[in-house]
Amino acid sequence: MGAGHGHEAKVLNTLKFAIDLEKGEPDLYFRSKQLSSYDAVLPRIGASITYFGTAVVRQFEQMDVFPANSSWGITNSRDKLRSLQILSRHHIGIPQTTFVRDRADILPAIERVGGAPVVIKLIEGTQGVGVILADSVKIAEAIIETLHSTRQNVLVQKFVKESRGRDVRAFVVGDQVVAAMRRIAQGSEFRSNVHRGGLTEAVELDEKYRETAVRAAQIMGLRIAGVDMLESDSGPQVMEVNSSPGLEGIERCTKLDIAGAIVDYIAAQVDFPEIDIRQRLTVSRGYGVTEIHIPEGSEYCGKSIDESGLPDHDINVLTLYRGTSVIPNPRLKRVLEPGDRLLCFGKLDAMRGLIPEKIIKQRRPKVKKLSKAALEGG
Repeated sequence: MGAGHGHEAKVLNTLKFAIDLEKGEPDLYFRSKQLSSYDAVLPRIGASITYFGTAVVRQFEQMDVFPANSSWGITNSRDKLRSLQILSRHHIGIPQTTFVRDRADILPAIERVGGAPVVIKLIEGTQGVGVILADSVKIAEAIIETLHSTRQNVLVQKFVKESRGRDVRAFVVGDQVVAAMRRIAQGSEFRSNVHRGGLTEAVELDEKYRETAVRAAQIMGLRIAGVDMLESDSGPQVMEVNSSPGLEGIERCTKLDIAGAIVDYIAAQVDFPEIDIRQRLTVSRGYGVTEIHIPEGSEYCGKSIDESGLPDHDINVLTLYRGTSVIPNPRLKRVLEPGDRLLCFGKLDAMRGLIPEKIIKQRRPKVKKLSKAALEGG
């Protein structure tokens, strides 16, 4: 990989690294010799060595070597609960999920995700291991109790019946989906993993699915990812974002040179090493990053960023969030609207006065969906 594109590539065993730390001099040793210089790394970290593997990637980041996937992105994606927590605050479709520890919470949790059949997942399972479909509430409760008794963390997830045994894997490189395939489970199996004998077919994704896959990877902090989505009646639902997606199956299925696309992408990005923005921006005393919300009726509504006086207070607007759209580096002439959220960097004292007093967010009461029979007056 890489040779045909004019680059030299080396495969280095993650566990053979030693991480050396010294004031101002983060360094790496490989097989006890100081590591020669590299322009970029493509992390392929096995699930069993996540802690050490992400530490090695983080060390490359401290040494300003470009990582195709950031250490925090890999950490996020390894934990199904953490992934869904991060995705759930953004407008990304995900299966309705709940996480409980107390026995008394199990039945209400199953009820909240729509009752049986229900999917039970081990948080750190891979390749379909630890994914169970429970047909009745009684069986679901027994399985969850058993797993809890062995100190396992489990998620309870709504079963999307219309996608039974089918899902889509979108291969994201940078801000593009470079390939996609549909995986179809065989026989009575509802898990579509290729490791479980699932069949694959190449698929051309529509705009909504492509956008969902790219945004999910970006939110997770991954530039190269396999995004697994269910095709539900309400659109794409992201099940998992994989930070070390396999190439072989999807290249064979789609006949596309995905490895080449990865190499070209890394070569184009090499000059932009991963920077922990909060770590760097908050080094200056009295400065920091915060989000300023523009509520309905705010004096800033209808004013441009320039007229709002933010720049005069030494406050820079890095990104403007408006509904589901993200406007990076907004111009000073951009007019602010109610509901805008501004990600700002500046003097904390100046920003403190602009953040409205915390109002406890009123929760919308959940409206229970009526069954078909109730709607028809049965």
